[in-house]
Amino acid sequence: MMPELLPGLVYHPEFLSREAQESLLGELRQIIRRAPFFMPRMPKTGKPFSVKMTNCGPLGWVSDETGYRYQPLHPERGEPWPPIPKVLLLAWDKLTGYSQPPEACLVNFYETSARMGLHQDKDEEDFDAPVLSLSLGDSALFRIGGVKRADRTRSFRVNSGDALVIGGASRLAYHGIDKIYPGTSTILKDGGRINLTLRRVTRA
Repeated sequence: MMPELLPGLVYHPEFLSREAQESLLGELRQIIRRAPFFMPRMPKTGKPFSVKMTNCGPLGWVSDETGYRYQPLHPERGEPWPPIPKVLLLAWDKLTGYSQPPEACLVNFYETSARMGLHQDKDEEDFDAPVLSLSLGDSALFRIGGVKRADRTRSFRVNSGDALVIGGASRLAYHGIDKIYPGTSTILKDGGRINLTLRRVTRA
């Protein structure tokens, strides 16, 4: 049992071996061919994010001028999202112990200049279910605080193959990515980072 860094936040370094990372990356390439990356936009302003996104699973998270939401179809192709790879479903079962499977896997691609500001994962109906995050590619500086934006934060580095479970008292904590460390991994040929976030959306 890995220790909690904060109540409900459990860090699993090197959860995926190099071989497992390469195998998963091969599956992600197939997913991206069917559901290409799109550029999400901020609600109301339409300002683009600095990360590109796609999804797999029954539901996918999207953002545009009309707001944040989950939907069953790719916003540009209008087609269903591809299934979540089995290795990710097994990781969910092993690391979260939650009785229901994830319904969405958000795939974020960070170029070296990309960031993700402090935010809460709160577009789901089921906050009892934890969030599972897995990293591929260059290392990143992950920051997490409390349930209020002004709460004190702490930061630590996450590397390729690492997993984070965010649940319990940390389920609605503000968190984000402050920095990408270029050249810290050779998994992605041209560098950058892929973050996979698995979520249960609806109540059982």
